[in-house]
Amino acid sequence: MAKRKIIWSHNANIKLFQILDFYADRNGNKIYSSKLYKKFKKELTLLIKLPEIGIITDLEGVRGLIVDDFILFYELTPDFIIVHTVWDCRQNPDHILIK
Repeated sequence: MAKRKIIWSHNANIKLFQILDFYADRNGNKIYSSKLYKKFKKELTLLIKLPEIGIITDLEGVRGLIVDDFILFYELTPDFIIVHTVWDCRQNPDHILIK
């Protein structure tokens, strides 16, 4: 089987940049945002090798990969790993929208 490619959904891209911008503004620099982004990328690279390591969710086919205080919700297809959203676990879970 060929390696799956990581695809970020539009919603996931928006959430990712909101999170990174928040920390850049709060900290007055992009150091933490850069480290967090690299950590997300590293963990997603691990998914290519071990795609089923994420926790199973109530949504069919959707798993969650825990990275620090965040969960990357993703779905596996034969060719892709689709990241649907990035969720900050410190937020109210009643407001989560994965897909």
